[in-house]
Amino acid sequence: MSFNRQVWAVARAIPYGRVTNYGAIADFIGGGSARQVGWAMHQAITADPPVPAHRVVNRNGVLTGKLHFGSPTMMQQLLENEGLTIIDDKIQDFKVHFWNPSTALPMDFLSL
Repeated sequence: MSFNRQVWAVARAIPYGRVTNYGAIADFIGGGSARQVGWAMHQAITADPPVPAHRVVNRNGVLTGKLHFGSPTMMQQLLENEGLTIIDDKIQDFKVHFWNPSTALPMDFLSL
């Protein structure tokens, strides 16, 4: 499975109302960097089935990918629709909403 497809598979596993960060996905995959995960998320617009890219943010809970959603407020709107509060492009109570694929998914998730 390609790196992008691995990233997208992990992103698709993020539960509704939860978020993760680029580095957590990179750590789970065991290869690549947070920056490479960001590039994969940027390319997710072409993925089928769709990838909930709005649920992937930077390590501080900041919506750094918001410019890739067609509108500068779309990423925030999608997260707010899932019950998260965003102030100044930052998820409030980020640690409460954070989902860690390394503890939530089985180690063989990408080989299933």
